[in-house]
Amino acid sequence: MGNIFSISLSLDPIITRCWDCATGQASYIYNLEDNLHALQAKIAGLKELRSDLMSRVRIAEDEQQLKRLNRFEGWLSRAETLINDADQLIVQSPQHVENLCMEGCCSTHPSSSIKFGKQIAKKLQEVKDQKENGDFSDVASKPPLPSATERPSEPTVGLESNFNKVWSCLQKEQVGVSGIYGLGGVGKTTLLNQINNKFHDTTHDYHVIWAVASQDRPIERVQDQIAERIGLSNEGWKSKSLDEKAEDIFKVLCKKKFALLLDNIWEWFDLTRAGLPLPTQENGSKVIFTTRRLDVCCQMQPNMDNNIRVECLPPGEAFKLFEEKVGSETLRMHPDICKVAEAVVEECAGLPLALITIGRAMASKKSPREWEYAIEVLRQSAASVLPGVGKEMYLKLKFSYDCLPDERFRSCFLYCSLYSEDHHIVKEELVDCWIGEGLLDKHATLSSARNQGHFIIGSLIDACLLEKGHYNYGVKMHDVIRDMTLWIAGESEKEKFFVKSGVQLKEQPNVKKWEEVTRMSLMDNQIENLTKILECPNLQTLFLGRNDLKVIMDDFCNSLPMLRVLDLSYNKHLKELPVGIAKLVSLEHLNLLGTGIRKFPVELKALAKLKYLNLEWTGDLKMIPHQLISSFSKLQVLKMVGCGYGCSLVLEEMEHLKYLNVFSLTFRSASELEKASRFNFFSYAIERVFLEDFKDSRSLTIMALANLQHLSTLAFLRCMDLEKVKIERNIIKGAGCFHSL
Repeated sequence: MGNIFSISLSLDPIITRCWDCATGQASYIYNLEDNLHALQAKIAGLKELRSDLMSRVRIAEDEQQLKRLNRFEGWLSRAETLINDADQLIVQSPQHVENLCMEGCCSTHPSSSIKFGKQIAKKLQEVKDQKENGDFSDVASKPPLPSATERPSEPTVGLESNFNKVWSCLQKEQVGVSGIYGLGGVGKTTLLNQINNKFHDTTHDYHVIWAVASQDRPIERVQDQIAERIGLSNEGWKSKSLDEKAEDIFKVLCKKKFALLLDNIWEWFDLTRAGLPLPTQENGSKVIFTTRRLDVCCQMQPNMDNNIRVECLPPGEAFKLFEEKVGSETLRMHPDICKVAEAVVEECAGLPLALITIGRAMASKKSPREWEYAIEVLRQSAASVLPGVGKEMYLKLKFSYDCLPDERFRSCFLYCSLYSEDHHIVKEELVDCWIGEGLLDKHATLSSARNQGHFIIGSLIDACLLEKGHYNYGVKMHDVIRDMTLWIAGESEKEKFFVKSGVQLKEQPNVKKWEEVTRMSLMDNQIENLTKILECPNLQTLFLGRNDLKVIMDDFCNSLPMLRVLDLSYNKHLKELPVGIAKLVSLEHLNLLGTGIRKFPVELKALAKLKYLNLEWTGDLKMIPHQLISSFSKLQVLKMVGCGYGCSLVLEEMEHLKYLNVFSLTFRSASELEKASRFNFFSYAIERVFLEDFKDSRSLTIMALANLQHLSTLAFLRCMDLEKVKIERNIIKGAGCFHSL
């Protein structure tokens, strides 16, 4: 009996295990290995899906400035948790697999195996569900616009009381429109900047919009800036009429409590026409504007209690601002310098822009004699003009102009006044105009001349007479400085400058003394026809760009024997050049960028002195007479990116241009590019290459472009069939590979 009893005890656990295996939970044991393998495969797939989605998110966030969706963020968080949990289970799995017996049908530790099998099965299903939920058509969207965007600002001197007045005025519920007015350069924009940042820092229930007005099409320009701020700006927006834009703006802003900060208006600004709901006590919206004109201020806000005049700084604060710009170390160099500095500050009459400009100009002057000279110049200028606030300001600012190294710098500076107000001046274009006019020294190479031009631009920026543009390739001129420059040109050059740019001219203007004019700018207007003969025997530069020109009569150019620079750019309706352009025998610089020119008259061969020809983005230009380009024997710059005339047709002629230093072209096939690379001038003269609409190859080797000396732009446009761009490994390692890009 004892033996039988002993055997019964030893079989008991086996019977128990067999019973467990016979129940429904046994599947967790005999499916454990299969589920484990499936989980490993599914978790690997989930990781790959997570990686792919994260790549899409990074592109959306970094390149498109989008914000990831909350739904995706939640999915990603759940995926991370699942991956971590699954990885832990997989790490624990070997021990549980070892416990399996009878070819995986049972386990030596059944309860533990069942529990673990349940975890694996559950996690497998969760991973499957998570993968199915990861089918995102979009992973990011445009972020909500911030209530206010902080603007860069510097510490200010003397504006605290004015700021408090304006901010206090804005707190009044009954005040919807408030004006800030005063002399140009007195600090109105700086004050408006502070108001913007105050909104940003303290008040978040306003949708704050910053916009800069201008004399040329102020409503349209402000509409475009508002659209950009409230998310309406897109390709369709550009084609809409003023009224349609106003409708769209109104639909958005009528639902918002907004604050429009409108800088630099020159005339009454029609808020309703622009699409702005009028600020009322009920909607709580605000409009704060700046202007130089008191009459405009009264028109916008008749209640003068709600307008703030920004005065020039009192002596103490004026000296503090001047000391900040000139540097206290300079003022301590000699006891006499500080005394003269007080006199200089007095001559500036508290005008911040004058204090800043002259202060910086004097920062490097370390001897009393230099300072004595400065005060003498300022006083002599002040004594030479009639009383007038504007002229007094110009005379103070003119000191920076007077301190330029020589007449060449001053002539180049005055030339900048030909451009419209707020115009972004491309440095390379400006320098090339200077070269065309002969304002720079004679140089052996175009590159050397351009270097001098860029040096002068740098000096003008250092003197605070030009400002850096939004991009590295451009500069701009502060509107007060531009006014001062035109005043200088009028005083020193008398009738030689005629500038009517950006003033909405619709017809060719009349000038009393045409024979005196040497430089004329009619750019940024709405002139359609030039039908009067321009009798300007001394005219050297003529800017006609950005008009609506359609017709230029043949005789228009008959009396321009000295003209050296002619800019007709961005006249997209101008289809033909007048035959009379052949009379411009002194012409060296011809800019036809962005025009609608269809063909060149053969008479252009008469332009024997032509050195610069810009035909970029003239897509309609299909016909250039044979050997016309090669007849321009002195040509140094030829720009043809986006030109409709095939590059293969012009390459042969370019080989005969022995002075060619710079050219740009659009290539529409690999064969064109390969052909061009065989010419000697290609390696040293090509500056910009656009590869457009490639259809004859799926891959492209650009080894020929890698070591070009002056290649600054390499662009691919609509190359839908191009799948691969090849660069040889040894070329990439070269020190000079694409070094100018």
